[in-house]
Amino acid sequence: MKSKFLGVTCGILLAGMAACNGDSKSAAPSTPPPGALRVDESKAGNIAGRVVFEGAAPANAAVKLAADPTCMQANAGGLTFETFAVKDGGLDNVFVYVKDGLGNYYFDTPTESVKIDQQGCRYVPHVVGARVGQPIEFSNSDETLHNIHALANVNREFNFGQSIKGQRDKKVFTAREVMVPLKCDVHGWMQAYAGILDHPYFAVTSDGGKFQLKNLPAGTYTVEAWHEKLPAQTQTVTVGEKDTKDVSFTFKMQ
Repeated sequence: MKSKFLGVTCGILLAGMAACNGDSKSAAPSTPPPGALRVDESKAGNIAGRVVFEGAAPANAAVKLAADPTCMQANAGGLTFETFAVKDGGLDNVFVYVKDGLGNYYFDTPTESVKIDQQGCRYVPHVVGARVGQPIEFSNSDETLHNIHALANVNREFNFGQSIKGQRDKKVFTAREVMVPLKCDVHGWMQAYAGILDHPYFAVTSDGGKFQLKNLPAGTYTVEAWHEKLPAQTQTVTVGEKDTKDVSFTFKMQ
């Protein structure tokens, strides 16, 4: 078992060195195109809501940890996949975002990093959102080898290893893509998802399926709720000036 694990480890390190990496630097700031609009936050509205799960959620499958002693030690009570995170009837880890309707509005790219950690042999957080051109910092808090393999379709795929506890690396995505799966080729159960958007109107549900999309300009929008195993749902929502709209999505097993 030990020699097999070391073989996989060496293979991942080589793959991380040879793989096609994404740009590790932030994209250069762009200038607003002609006719671009800015949001007047004094008149902006909000969308607030909840994603609920109807019926009994399937049990999350158990993870087999026997291949890595570090992962076993970090999860002495066992570990399960994070597929269905249901709390008080609400479904967490759903990516909710404005899919359409923003027209010519322009938004500056944030310079602060979105952070994804490898902690206890899982990605934390499991679902995350980031902006096009915004740095994403990947870190390793475990005393074992991990790697980050971004299975992008629109963006450039990348795959690199992190063999040292405390190691940090930054990457950026240069195009809108919902969603980008992330995986660890060393530990097959480690999965995460990143939603990459060119605007700030997105959220990941938490605390029983709750979410908020703040400071929206008045308008009519298509809002989508994405879950890793269930079909995405959309709603049309009209927001007025200084208006707050309540929106609810209901997911259930097909």
